[in-house]
Amino acid sequence: MSEFWIYFNTGLRHVLDINAYDHVLFLIALTIPYAFKDWKRVLLLVTLFTVGHTMSLLLSVYGFVQIKVNLVEFLIPITILITAVFHLFTAGKNSKKESISFIAIVTLFFGIIHGLGFSNYFNTILPGNSSDKLLPLLEFALGIEAAQIIVVLIVLILSYIVQTVFRFSKRDWTLVMSSFVIGVVIPMVIESEIWGR
Repeated sequence: MSEFWIYFNTGLRHVLDINAYDHVLFLIALTIPYAFKDWKRVLLLVTLFTVGHTMSLLLSVYGFVQIKVNLVEFLIPITILITAVFHLFTAGKNSKKESISFIAIVTLFFGIIHGLGFSNYFNTILPGNSSDKLLPLLEFALGIEAAQIIVVLIVLILSYIVQTVFRFSKRDWTLVMSSFVIGVVIPMVIESEIWGR
C-alpha cells in the first residue's frame, strides 16, 4: 500500500507542482467555458486527458516512442495556447452546440503530448523489469486524475463566484481567463529551446 501512495503522490505532485504549472494552465484553459452543470462533460475531458497522458507514458516506458525533449517542451505550451485561443473565439457561444467528439479527440491528443513531456523523468523512477512498470504507471495515473479533478473544481468554484457574486457574464469570464492563459503561455512558447537549434 505504501508503494501505491508513492506513485499516487508522484502523480498528484506532477500536476500540482507550482514550478511546473503548464499542466494546471492547460486544465484552466480546458475548463474555462464550463460550469458545475457541465460536470459530466468536464469529467469526460479530464479523464480523456489522463488516458492520453497515460498512453504516451506506456508507449515511452515500453520503448515504442521516443521523442526529442525540446520538441515536446515546445508542443506543450502550444497545446495550451490552442485551447485558450479556441475558447477566446468561441466565448459566449452555446457549449451544447460544440461537437464533444472533436473536443474529446483534441483533448486526448493533447494528453498524449503532455505525457511525453514527463516520460523521461518517469522512466528514471520506475523499477527495471517491464512487468514491474504497469502497476506503478496506473497508480501514477490515478494521482494525475485526482489532482486534475482538484484543479478543475477550483476553476469551477472561481467561475461560480465570479459569475454570481461579481456578476461577470459567462462570456466575460471566458474572455478574461482565456486572455490570461494566453498572456502566460506566449512567453513559454517564445522562450522555448527549440528556437535555438
